[in-house]
Amino acid sequence: MADETLPLRGVRILDLTQVQFGPCATQVLGDFGAEIVKIERPGDGDISRTTDPYITEVEGQSAYFLSLNRNKRGMALDMGSEAGREIVRQLLERADVLVHNFRPGVAERLGLGFDELHARHPRLIYASGSGFGPTGPLAHKGGQDFLAQSLSGIASRNTDANGVPQLFPTALGDFTSGMIIAQGILMALYQRERTGLGQRIDVCLLDVLLAMQQQEVTQQTLRGKPVNWVTQNLIGIFPTRDGAVTLVGVFRPNPLGDLCRALDIEDLSARPEYKDKASWGPNRSAIFALLAPAFARFTTAECLARLDREDVLCAPVLTLDEAIAQEQVVTNGMMIEFEHPIHGTVRTVGNPLHLSSVPKIASRAAPLHGQHNAEVLGELGYAPADIERLRRDGVVT
Repeated sequence: MADETLPLRGVRILDLTQVQFGPCATQVLGDFGAEIVKIERPGDGDISRTTDPYITEVEGQSAYFLSLNRNKRGMALDMGSEAGREIVRQLLERADVLVHNFRPGVAERLGLGFDELHARHPRLIYASGSGFGPTGPLAHKGGQDFLAQSLSGIASRNTDANGVPQLFPTALGDFTSGMIIAQGILMALYQRERTGLGQRIDVCLLDVLLAMQQQEVTQQTLRGKPVNWVTQNLIGIFPTRDGAVTLVGVFRPNPLGDLCRALDIEDLSARPEYKDKASWGPNRSAIFALLAPAFARFTTAECLARLDREDVLCAPVLTLDEAIAQEQVVTNGMMIEFEHPIHGTVRTVGNPLHLSSVPKIASRAAPLHGQHNAEVLGELGYAPADIERLRRDGVVT
């Protein structure tokens, strides 16, 4: 029986997504009770099952896949066969939402285009994710986070010491785009309550990464001026005796003076060349060269205590292991566990959305490849002999 505290219980989602962008979207909905059937191709399945560089032949399970596909039932289904497409059509009869991140044109070739499905299932919500949009000169191009970072201007704004553009190592566009698709699905479900009709939702990585730069784009179009919160302010990382501290010297009348007072050094803001905030960005390197020895005198804990006393924004620079073990993360309940048939207990990051009426999100391990074929087909009315025939024909695995 579905957990009655989960707000999306009873919402049925047919998930044709893979890798990260789409699976992020459906997972967040599954966390809050949506019933998700994820369809993968026979053989390798979702690409994220095979891109984990640390997979062993004994385990055969990708950490990437485990992290993005909890709270879903999984089918391995050949949608290129007529029998496979018929199963999809039967699943659509029951579905509230279809989500895919095919390249533009693929869904239509499979008979899963929006116009065709909307005519047959007017209540169906149709969510489509792509790299660069469903039309236009880049529509045909395979979408990928790091390509979108480059095309959106983000990489060019994130340069190393030699001015060479750099990519963020975390796929921030994929995750954020997934959350935007989930947001769109929830809006469409709400609107369907009033109109009785589904609709199409389109989200692409390029648009999302541009939207993440709203301040930067507006400053550029309004004044032709660049925005870089780090290099234009007293923001940076300073090594300490035993680690490093991040300083954010903004949002106060005189953070440079506060910082110098905290470190027991000369008040640099009293110098004529550093007397106002407008001078700090252009002189950031010189100021940081004067601050660095002061930070290096103290341990990280001592630096944090001194800066906190002056209410200067600061934080230690943690490793990933340290980050997930810190008391605040434990208090927030952000690490969850679920049982996996091969790995046993798996720990991963939970959902950052906390609802007062939901004491705990759903916690079901990501499916093995084709794990729920027989279960889902049985719900559609297929007899065991029918399911065995589909296996022999290679329609399911």
